Amino acid sequence: MSPASPLRIDVQGGEPRRLRLEVPSDVEYVGEAVELIARHCLTGILSPRRVLFNLRTALAEALTNAIVYGNGEDAAKVVRVQVELGRDAVRIRVSDDGAGFDPAAPPDPTRPENLRREDGRGLFVMRHLVDRVDFNDKGNTIWLTLQAG
Repeated sequence: MSPASPLRIDVQGGEPRRLRLEVPSDVEYVGEAVELIARHCLTGILSPRRVLFNLRTALAEALTNAIVYGNGEDAAKVVRVQVELGRDAVRIRVSDDGAGFDPAAPPDPTRPENLRREDGRGLFVMRHLVDRVDFNDKGNTIWLTLQAG
């Protein structure tokens, strides 16, 4: 983490252990935020492979979507991340200040007419890398759950 970085993680003990982080609405911070969170998730709840690939990739997609589509890269807004490290799962909540969206609306990127599109793959990727994906009713908060193992 660079000395000028605004990223500061708040760690709360107890069961489940919780981490909180606010990320500026700038995609330049996605990699740093993902690495900061991933380091705290190497606790034995998930295998190192699931943290280093599944968690990092899914979280990067969720953060990028929240920054670009949710907050419109508006510097006055932040993306809030909360991680719960339980005994049998890691649950990550990513919330933005946007109007939300319908998670059923993005087209299936595996259909022939969508194969050449450059967008619409993030949600598909997340759903295949984590055990569960949930949204709030508004569509501006996503929960990514990775079961222990």
